[in-house]
Amino acid sequence: MKTFFNLVQEVQKPGLCYRCGGCAIFCTAINYGALEIDKTGKPVYQDVEKCIECGLCYSICPEINDLDEETKRKAAWSEPMGRVIETTVVRASDAGVRKRATDGGAVTGLLLHLFDRNRIDGAIVTRSVGRFQHKPFLASTREEILESTGLFFDTSDGMKQFSDQYMTFSTIEKFDPMIKKGLKRVALVGTPCQIKSLRKMQVLNLIPSDSIKFCFGLFCSGNFIFGIKEQKKLADIAGISWDDVIKINLKDKLMITLRSGDIKTVELEQMEFMKRYACHYCSDYSAEFADISFGGIGAKMGWTTIIARTPLGRAALADSRSLKSLEQFNVEDDPEFATRALQEVRKASSAKKKKARYRRRSLHVKPVQLKV
Repeated sequence: MKTFFNLVQEVQKPGLCYRCGGCAIFCTAINYGALEIDKTGKPVYQDVEKCIECGLCYSICPEINDLDEETKRKAAWSEPMGRVIETTVVRASDAGVRKRATDGGAVTGLLLHLFDRNRIDGAIVTRSVGRFQHKPFLASTREEILESTGLFFDTSDGMKQFSDQYMTFSTIEKFDPMIKKGLKRVALVGTPCQIKSLRKMQVLNLIPSDSIKFCFGLFCSGNFIFGIKEQKKLADIAGISWDDVIKINLKDKLMITLRSGDIKTVELEQMEFMKRYACHYCSDYSAEFADISFGGIGAKMGWTTIIARTPLGRAALADSRSLKSLEQFNVEDDPEFATRALQEVRKASSAKKKKARYRRRSLHVKPVQLKV
């Protein structure tokens, strides 16, 4: 049976660890705490002698394909990018939510709707604690859900408690407090790799995955590292000073809002030097195993593209629209808005899969050793 030691050899050493946190979160929350997540977000041994070598951390890793077929069957996954029941473009009806949001506030609007309807007790989200730094957070009140809205550029000193590897996304290390608070109906907002790890836990019926009732996945081009060097180079590319920045948004390009109101854009191709190494090998752009997937691509500014993938996700979306928690884009303004949005997501998904396949082939190419 393979264990965390094998994960280190097969996933971490080649640089393929997405740092989704699934392995360490499960172990810390349920087993004996043999693993932990270090300050850079990497899973490591906390106490190797506590490891019972059950092999579950290995099985639920999104990079390991042991449970792929079972996970696909459970999610009714289909080509080319997972199950698609409905695609639409929406935004939060609450103007206050939209003001704080990056892409229409659809995720926050839906979370608040589910909370107000007593369908969830809380949500695992991330919230800003410093410039480019987001911290996993278990929101258990309406106010806390609202505080997690948006990808804001925060110039506070909160980041000093972390390393200089500031990330656009964080890990989901909030299962333990979820258990301690006794929350049994929680929504998880995460990246594709986080959602897949959680789905693998559910395939195995592992506690506490049964407490996650909704999986909301974010469209993901990759996790970008905003270290000191990366910030300086990005500022040069964009022609800006970070002191003038008030907000950033990552869509099909990076959008930087300045205090003057001007918006500077940087193509994602120009940010490849900032992308975490493992993300170059990830093939899931649209969170294919989520109940609902969200992102700004394919939608006009201030709106969110949504893909409902499961009956549960579709029902939550329908209820939020009927009670006016979410506002749908007006079909009279653009009859093809949903079709075009899905086409854009499919295009981005296909491009990411193609790049991942090409790069994975290069992993198996060994350099020729010449004798002189």
